[in-house]
Amino acid sequence: MKDFKKYYYLPVPPEDVYNALTNPVTLQLWTGEAAEMTTEPGSEFSLWEGSICGKNIAFEPGRKIVQQWYFGDQEEESVVTILLHASGTGTSVELSHTNIPDDEYDGFAEGWNNSYFGALKEFYTE
Repeated sequence: MKDFKKYYYLPVPPEDVYNALTNPVTLQLWTGEAAEMTTEPGSEFSLWEGSICGKNIAFEPGRKIVQQWYFGDQEEESVVTILLHASGTGTSVELSHTNIPDDEYDGFAEGWNNSYFGALKEFYTE
């Protein structure tokens, strides 16, 4: 198992980033795919037509998102924590993703950089 940690910068306020990551309508706008998402702890979510799914653990509006991501019969929980910090006129995003299966690590690192936060940055800078 491997952990992934990285910082990203997005040119919009933390509240906008939070909404983009938690509101199913906004998620669909920047991903191009229908999303199942709610900010109710314990609820399940699904992104990119089920390519990413899991359970929502905790939320602090405009500040923090914690989710468990599913990887089949994995023994240890894979937890994603996204912290949002105001930075100038934008947001510094602190991402931590724990317990990624070794054989899936490179794909997830690329996904975070390109499909997830890369796509979100493009959405806000177009």
